[in-house]
Amino acid sequence: MKARALALALVTGVGLVAAPAALAKDGDVRVKGSCTASSTAKLKLSDEDGRIEVEFEVDQNRNGVRWNVKLMRGGKQLASTSATTRAPSGSFTVRRVVSNAAGRDTIKAIAKRNGETCTATATATF
Repeated sequence: MKARALALALVTGVGLVAAPAALAKDGDVRVKGSCTASSTAKLKLSDEDGRIEVEFEVDQNRNGVRWNVKLMRGGKQLASTSATTRAPSGSFTVRRVVSNAAGRDTIKAIAKRNGETCTATATATF
């Protein structure tokens, strides 16, 4: 019985130690976006081995809704795609790794669907 309890404690302890690795890294840039209706948006920029990981999330709380998404930097389109909200939260995330230009990088994310637009802009220097 003691061996079983020890094994359970070790497994639980490992889970607790491993959990922080999934949390945001120091230096990540996170911003709250804005939407013209009831959805919410957020944008995260992270250093990814000398490049920039861009994660744009829109939460609509409704599954199966298609959005058109663009990622921009300085007026130049970095990506254009569509994304569909999915269960369980009725949200989607678009993730891209883009080049890291010299100096400050300002990334703008735009998502549009019939009748609603969500945007978020973040600036980082990695």
